[in-house]
Amino acid sequence: MATPPQKGTVWRRLRQRPAAVASAAVLIVLVLLALGAPLLAALEGQDPTTYHDGLIDSARGGVPLGPYGGISADHWLGVEPGTGRDMFARLLYGARVSLLIALGATAVQVFIGVVVGLAAGLGNRLADQVLSRFTEVLTALPMLVIAISLTAIVPADFPRPLLLVLVIGLLSWFGTSRIVRARTLALKKLDHVAAARLGGAGPLRVARRELLPSLAAPVITYAAVLVPTNIVVEASLSFLGIGVRPPTASWGQMLSTATTWFRADPAYVLLPAGFLLITVLAFTVLGDAVRTALDPRERSRLRVGTRAGRREKRTEHEKHEKHEKHEKETVV
Repeated sequence: MATPPQKGTVWRRLRQRPAAVASAAVLIVLVLLALGAPLLAALEGQDPTTYHDGLIDSARGGVPLGPYGGISADHWLGVEPGTGRDMFARLLYGARVSLLIALGATAVQVFIGVVVGLAAGLGNRLADQVLSRFTEVLTALPMLVIAISLTAIVPADFPRPLLLVLVIGLLSWFGTSRIVRARTLALKKLDHVAAARLGGAGPLRVARRELLPSLAAPVITYAAVLVPTNIVVEASLSFLGIGVRPPTASWGQMLSTATTWFRADPAYVLLPAGFLLITVLAFTVLGDAVRTALDPRERSRLRVGTRAGRREKRTEHEKHEKHEKHEKETVV
């Protein structure tokens, strides 16, 4: 079985893919904007919660005054319909909430999935069957219905972002568990793992020293795919009105309130939707790049039958012929 690629090799492969570099740059900018939300909002001179009644047309139901949603020198991206709250500040603070929930839920999913997967893979047959059946039962449950039920019965004073992190994380760790279990079952047959177990090493020691280094690549790859999925889930829950609640800003919550304004103020819909699309697309492209960087054979499989794949195959064949010709000339 092939050994995991070295860290330097992975970074070099990622740098060779322009799409991965561009996606990473976009995500870095988004994270910096989210972290610097208070500073940037103060630089604009606004905050995400202050109402500006004088900037909306009450006679038209609260449509922002001025073109493009009320864009001006004081409100760089306009104001929110109905309330007059600054859109630039709310988008920045919404990025903080959406990214925090997505990353936090991903951490919970990975932690539970790795623990359950290792326990199933390293345990005896009974433990493996019990944990596998338990995982299958939970996978069949309707996550959205359970999430709606949990968020409805939790007290209103419970922090909503933390609640979403726990709900999404506790209801979506099954994929990670299956990947870790399958990988563990394959790895524990290797000589160095078997030798460690025969040498008296306990399950925790075997998992920490022998298995986790080899599990890092598939887990990191899957986590990169989970982040954009969790962003969409958070946006969906907030869109349904059971996620983040005002005055806390999130992109999903903004889209939920924007559904009644898309004709009068299209910018109010396009701005959070655009940020959400860019973030999800960047995470998806970067996740695909990480997968192929950690496992170059995956890239070869994906390119089979494509024009680029045929060109690479032809180039490799030409190199092979040149090498054989050079060997024959050397022998002669």
